[in-house]
Amino acid sequence: MDLGITDRIALVTGGDSGIGLATARLLLAEGVRVVLTDQVPDRLAAATAELGAGEDRLLPVVADLTVPDDVTGLLDRARAAFGDPEILVHSAGVTGAQGPFHEIDDAGWARTLEVDLLAAVRVVRAVLGGMRAAGRGRIVLLASEDGVQPYVDELPYCASKAAVLSLAKGLSKAYGAEGVLVNAVSPAFIATPMTDAMMDARAEQRGTDRAEAIASFLEEERPGMVSGRRGEPEEVAAVIGFLVSERASFVTGSNYRVDAGSVATI
Repeated sequence: MDLGITDRIALVTGGDSGIGLATARLLLAEGVRVVLTDQVPDRLAAATAELGAGEDRLLPVVADLTVPDDVTGLLDRARAAFGDPEILVHSAGVTGAQGPFHEIDDAGWARTLEVDLLAAVRVVRAVLGGMRAAGRGRIVLLASEDGVQPYVDELPYCASKAAVLSLAKGLSKAYGAEGVLVNAVSPAFIATPMTDAMMDARAEQRGTDRAEAIASFLEEERPGMVSGRRGEPEEVAAVIGFLVSERASFVTGSNYRVDAGSVATI
């Protein structure tokens, strides 16, 4: 399928691994010029090397999206190299503070909201002017099944992702008439470094290995996932690729679940 996005300019955050990296790979294969950002230099360099695209196609930029000056600098670098981004895929995020609600302090809540919500706000605000001026744009914000189906041991993350869903819907209404289409994608239990860390911690607690931790987690915590396995980043990237393409020209304000049926409601 021709996605109609050859020579478009995309900004992909959280791009050093997982869904962000898989999305960058798909976009490069479609002829898109990609600005790839994350905050750990060595990991971003490794991702850039893995993607194997030339400087005329791929620009890695180290940035901490919780720092406003870093976001400004990121957009300055993107514009100088390629021009204003026409596509934004915001994949950066953290699991954040976990545990019983009564044990999570303000600092834990603030850090989680800062990374998982306010970083999205900053990056969207930074790219929006160029999209509005051009009269077109595609924005995909990564949310989570947790945004509509909260889990009691990670409420800061759940609340942040619910806010991301509301943000995406509100932005779609505010700017859709100007040609800027905004959607969310909500994965569940994808094979990424984030869930690897979660499963390694579970394995350590239970005195087992990662494979057994994954199997028990699926059985006990995610029984609605009818696939019986973790998803792959490429399976999420495929949906993102559709949403940023010309094939999705009548899609905005939507939340696409890539969750193997995990969310119980319709």
